[in-house]
Amino acid sequence: MKEFGLCFVSLFVSTDAIGSLPIFLALTTGVAPAVLRRILLQSVLTAAAVSLAFLVIGKLVLGWLGITVADFMVAGGIMLFVLSLNSLLAHGESEEKPGDPETLGAVPIGVPLIVGPAVLTTLLLLADEYGRLPTVLASAANIVIAGALFAASRHLHRLLGKAGTRTVSKIAALVMAAFAVMMVRKGITAFLPPHA
Repeated sequence: MKEFGLCFVSLFVSTDAIGSLPIFLALTTGVAPAVLRRILLQSVLTAAAVSLAFLVIGKLVLGWLGITVADFMVAGGIMLFVLSLNSLLAHGESEEKPGDPETLGAVPIGVPLIVGPAVLTTLLLLADEYGRLPTVLASAANIVIAGALFAASRHLHRLLGKAGTRTVSKIAALVMAAFAVMMVRKGITAFLPPHA
């Protein structure tokens, strides 16, 4: 399905699970394997619940506030661009400290590490452009992939190395910046009167 593929790629770039591996590793340093499995399950369930809730009520809330999809496209595109620019220009690894293992999976791993502002913005725009079903399926697939990547984080980090992990993260940030520019362009185009 073409719509699913377009939604999947956009959400994969926005999620940036590979780029988040160093943060996940820092947050879960010294965590026992059994606890780590519980954290992973909690993070995936939290991310899925937040994504679904935002897809269901996000547009209603925006409509109630008088915000159009075009408004959200421009605002979301600018926000995505700033986030991608921050990722592109960032130096070094995150200094995140481990939190409470009981809530670590929900916050900050589930939200905002897996499902953050970039993903929520992308979800709403994709649902409007391609429909809810392909967006929900692509979102679910990306959340599962993020969970699987985090589960294999220690192996992947050794395989890619520090330089490899950062390179993949920078490429994803660059694609996200291009996607953000496209969103702003589409939002501005929607404001313009149709050609006669």
